[in-house]
Amino acid sequence: MDLALRDLGFDPSMIGALHDMFDFMDETAEQKPQHPSRAYIRDSKAMRATPADVIEYPNAYQFLVDMPGLKPDQVKVQLEDENVLVVSGERKREKQKEEKEGIKYLRMERRLGKFLKKFVLPENANTDAISAAFQDGVLVVTVEKRPPPEPKKPKVIEVKLGGGGESSGVQETHDEGGAGQQVQDGTPGVKTD
Repeated sequence: MDLALRDLGFDPSMIGALHDMFDFMDETAEQKPQHPSRAYIRDSKAMRATPADVIEYPNAYQFLVDMPGLKPDQVKVQLEDENVLVVSGERKREKQKEEKEGIKYLRMERRLGKFLKKFVLPENANTDAISAAFQDGVLVVTVEKRPPPEPKKPKVIEVKLGGGGESSGVQETHDEGGAGQQVQDGTPGVKTD
């Protein structure tokens, strides 16, 4: 749309004012539920236009997001819903410089606007161990993995001969041949070897 308006002879500051006005109207006007909002459309366009790589290492996940022209203080890294990593930023044109110095753009091809990317983190991601570094227009977010759970070992229960001092209602008796017989409450039981 910017190129079409520029081709019609509109001044870049006028185009910027129109964009700001439409953005303001989006924020204040109530939207019909069946139509997506301009903010939603803008965010989905920003997500498609923001390139990213995701790398899995043995002990961490690494997210590389291209955000050219931004300074580290213009980049935001957040965690939503306990497992959604959200990376965002916005690059704006310097309007004050244009107005003061009478600057006029003859060509404007570099990307302006919002940068946005959302990543659903895997279950083994440690959300308490997230770090981010920004250098040369590339944001690197590292999310460490939780150690794998150790397999549960079966619980070994020691089998003792006799009650061991506990009264269970089962008694062992011996006949003359030395074979043991269990008797429970006076009823003869099964012979044990």
